Amino acid sequence: MKRAMLLALVTVFIVACNPKKDSKTTVAKTLSNQEKVDSTNIKHFFNSALTEGKSYEWLRDLTQNIGGRLSGSPEAQKAVEWGEALMKEVGLDSVWLQPVMVPHWVRGEKEKAYYTVNGKKQDVPICALGFSIATPKSGITAEVIEVKSLKEASELGEKAKGKIVFFNGAFDNTLINTFRAYGGCVGQRVRGAPVVGPLGAVGVIVRSMTNSIDDYPHTGTMSYGEIPREQYIPAAAISSRAAENLSADLKKHPNLKFYFKQSCQTLPDAPSFNVVGEIKGSETPENIIVVGGHLDSWDLGEGAHDDGTGVVQSLEVLYLFKKNKVRPKNTIRVVFFMNEENGTRGAKEYARLAKLNSENHIGGLESDAGGHTPRGFSIDANPKNTKLLQSWKKLLAPYGLHDLNKGGSGADISPLKAETVTLVGYRPDSQRYFDYHHTSTDTFDKVNKRELELGSASMASIIYLMDKYLYRNTPVKL
Repeated sequence: MKRAMLLALVTVFIVACNPKKDSKTTVAKTLSNQEKVDSTNIKHFFNSALTEGKSYEWLRDLTQNIGGRLSGSPEAQKAVEWGEALMKEVGLDSVWLQPVMVPHWVRGEKEKAYYTVNGKKQDVPICALGFSIATPKSGITAEVIEVKSLKEASELGEKAKGKIVFFNGAFDNTLINTFRAYGGCVGQRVRGAPVVGPLGAVGVIVRSMTNSIDDYPHTGTMSYGEIPREQYIPAAAISSRAAENLSADLKKHPNLKFYFKQSCQTLPDAPSFNVVGEIKGSETPENIIVVGGHLDSWDLGEGAHDDGTGVVQSLEVLYLFKKNKVRPKNTIRVVFFMNEENGTRGAKEYARLAKLNSENHIGGLESDAGGHTPRGFSIDANPKNTKLLQSWKKLLAPYGLHDLNKGGSGADISPLKAETVTLVGYRPDSQRYFDYHHTSTDTFDKVNKRELELGSASMASIIYLMDKYLYRNTPVKL
């Protein structure tokens, strides 16, 4: 009996000394229940995207009925009209056009290139780089000097005079992240001409920016920097296989002569628009989370992966919110940015107006890495919010979204960067992206419907979580 009484007293003492035990249990249950709510909503996004998604057919319409959409072109204007009509069709709370002046560069007639070895003519797949000047009407013929980097080119001195400088820096294919490989050599495309033009070179040809060895030249923007106009020289890209062959032939025939002709030109800036739509927030509508991609594309293909997929996925985020009757706490805004490819004028104008209008952006998401299988998101945020987003991995990992790493967000939302603005980049698998990037093969048939839809749902999921948990943080006025 004494032993039983002693045991009862000990039990009472333990309970008395742990008064918070019940409250801790309640909190644990609350957190568990909240995770269940979030998990269920995320599952609904994926179910809706995979069974009732609109992105694939939107992309078909954009690419097949409009095609390539280089800034300033009639096709870019058609895309603006298409985007405005589509946002209204989805039923956003408001839709408007944001005027912006954009560069207007045109390619002209198809480029030509060849060289002759042992009496045999070797035709070379080639395309002018954006903002390059034209060759003379008869073209350019000159000996070729090969370099592998900007540094090597800058050290040519008199050797460059009268030559076509051939930049043959290839991707580092040991890098799993192909965007890192791209970043490692794209400088030769952008800055090659202003390095060798002042040395007396007469032209630049650049190995295409790709992991693949193929016959498709990759265009892209270049710049003459601050050099005087009289030192401008024509710049073009040749296919990766042509670069391999030319390099091999130069070793055997160092004095071979290369010919190329292009008729591109830069016209006066042209009027265009960002296309903007939004769902108003139910609790803090003054706080804005933006999601977007760029509406313009290069002219060689249909602009499917770059960046038609990003545009349709961004709009589908808002479609999925409406479809699942999820009313955001903050305003969710979708933007189809104009002129990412050769100027980022749309992004700069959007950020300028956001500051002018004292808008409170608390977050942003950009899709501009293709429409392949989702892998995760890169995070450009302060340490607190980076940790917050990484804490969502448990909710996102079941959908293959394992990568939540510190990194950049995207060219179009990066002008919004500030200490308390959380920016995110959508990161699908990158292994095939540079097969199509800036080429004639960037077409609708290269996009897988299911992969595209998985991406839309992935983006909707992280926007849902950002809307639910980021709004508690103090926003910053840009």
